[in-house]
Amino acid sequence: MQSISKKVRFRFVSKQLFIMAFAIILAFPCASALANDQSGLAQWLSAPHRTPGNVVRDVYRHPIETLTFFGVKDNSAIVEILPGSRGYYLELLAPYLKARGVYFAANRDELAAPQYLADHKKFLERLKEDAALFEKVRVTKFNADRHEIAPAGSADLVLTFRNLHNWMERNEIDGALRAFHKALKPGGVLGVVDHRGRTDLSQEAQMKLGYVREDVAIKLIEKAGFKLAATSEVNANPKDTKDYPQGVWTLPPTYRLGDKDRARYQAIGESDRFTHRFVKH
Repeated sequence: MQSISKKVRFRFVSKQLFIMAFAIILAFPCASALANDQSGLAQWLSAPHRTPGNVVRDVYRHPIETLTFFGVKDNSAIVEILPGSRGYYLELLAPYLKARGVYFAANRDELAAPQYLADHKKFLERLKEDAALFEKVRVTKFNADRHEIAPAGSADLVLTFRNLHNWMERNEIDGALRAFHKALKPGGVLGVVDHRGRTDLSQEAQMKLGYVREDVAIKLIEKAGFKLAATSEVNANPKDTKDYPQGVWTLPPTYRLGDKDRARYQAIGESDRFTHRFVKH
């Protein structure tokens, strides 16, 4: 009887150890994600102030992984260029930086086209919707190098998402890069995400499509006094064939063709994007 009792206890203990080990294995990815979370940034993903239209973009834009790759910390001084009317990254960065850091929103000036001025007005209204949360946001003007986007040499990071193609088409890219370089501290980071262009087409051939050749972008940015420090494929999308009738705007979230082939483009998702971290030198 004693031998049987020992066997039963052994089986029970073994089963409990197996359950505990299995639980640890299941929990490991979560623990790993938290470890890479820059001490609390991910908590803002589920915050109630976030716009529903922004939340659904998370699956494509990987905001925590992207910001972590750039080196964002809660005491950083960050300039985001043209944050958009609903402020996708504003809703994450502004509250995260509120206590110890600084968030600059470098947005439109009075010379901007009417549709962009309308977006700027919507952005200011967005700040008022959650005034307590966004009370420390510093709004500055941006238009190539016509304005100081932040005090010279004060920013730890300048971040730009899906803007290069516009500046290149308007011949404003050199001025924009000068403004970024001036705002950054020595060794400061320029974080760039943009629609990755095809290598079998010239940049000129795909300019109107919204795509940017990765090699062209690197060359332009390094010529402006930056050094490519690292690249990430976190925002890559191999489903993006980059041959659509309305360019990158055929894809979500724009859906420029309306309901035509919408399911097809929804299945592709947002564009294939390169993610680069440059350092000012």
